Amino acid sequence: MSTIIVGTPVIAGLDKLFKIHGLSKKTVVLFDEHTRRLYGDKLLEMLRNEGFQFKELVIPAREASKSFSVAYRLYGSMIEADVDRSWNLLAVGGGVVGDLGGFIAASYFRGIPVIQLPTTLLAMTDSSIGGKVAINHPLGKNLIGFFHSPKLVLIDPSYLATLPKREIFAGMAEVVKYGFIADEPFFNFLDLHFADITSLKEPYITEAVKKSAFIKDVVVKKDFRETDGLRATLNFGHTFAHGLEKLAEYRHLRHGEAVTIGMVCALFLSHDLGYLDQNSLQRGLSLLLKFRFPKGLVKRRFLDIDSGLLLESMFSDKKKLDKKLRFVLLKKLGEAFLLEENVEDQQVMKAIGDGQAFFINSRIRH
Repeated sequence: MSTIIVGTPVIAGLDKLFKIHGLSKKTVVLFDEHTRRLYGDKLLEMLRNEGFQFKELVIPAREASKSFSVAYRLYGSMIEADVDRSWNLLAVGGGVVGDLGGFIAASYFRGIPVIQLPTTLLAMTDSSIGGKVAINHPLGKNLIGFFHSPKLVLIDPSYLATLPKREIFAGMAEVVKYGFIADEPFFNFLDLHFADITSLKEPYITEAVKKSAFIKDVVVKKDFRETDGLRATLNFGHTFAHGLEKLAEYRHLRHGEAVTIGMVCALFLSHDLGYLDQNSLQRGLSLLLKFRFPKGLVKRRFLDIDSGLLLESMFSDKKKLDKKLRFVLLKKLGEAFLLEENVEDQQVMKAIGDGQAFFINSRIRH
């Protein structure tokens, strides 16, 4: 399983770290265009100085890069560079680079080690951890992939200073999720220090990143292949979110923005089905009200989309089983569960409608 290291600078002494973990100094380094520009020169110079043999690969910084065509091109570059099973792959970036890099590492030469160096808040706290790697298909996101656990996850919160505010809020959705599903004291910490964390103030941001990463790691180690429902609780709000992302063509809506909206709907569904009490519902909604959305989301009507249209889109979610939607709900703040029984369409649409009314009536600031 993965070893998670959080620190600044996290890449110091990478040669010694690789040796400790049985990794060779032959590395494919995968960037997107943004992370190559921001971190590439320094990282590659360090690899040269520490005696690494490396092959640099760069992809466009967009969700569309998680595709067979991009993977096929990268396979070709690796083959031409004589990359074999003795190599490993270092993925430097957000969720797209991490997912694509993990997918390539899992499939190239039937599997080479992958090291994740996440550069976004969402990747640091969620997508880089746990070994679920995938590419997209026109009919759905992350439908084709593997379980391929990274040997190392190297997290440096200082990288977050390069992110626009929209990306911080998008990543914060996954951070907040951990408070909802697994740790009420962490929920209280996030509620109290939300502004400090989103402003990247120390020690709050590092504490939030560490806690999130280790909560996910614990859950993953207990249920790596999502066989007993525990790991599925990490998908709180995601059944709604994946439907929204599909309607947004995976372009106009950040994953974290969709998850924020999805968590609101999941809170209402938890309450409407009798699992979550009114006080906990209001506390949860109060925390989610702290999130900010760009004006474009309002103009594109993603905050008040037709509930029937969203429900139809949700049925393309890869996490449905036997053509039934699977919902992660809350019994209380800090305790989630996977609902195994079917939920009536009308109940789902009511939760969507309640979520829309929440956003509209609260007059969310943009």
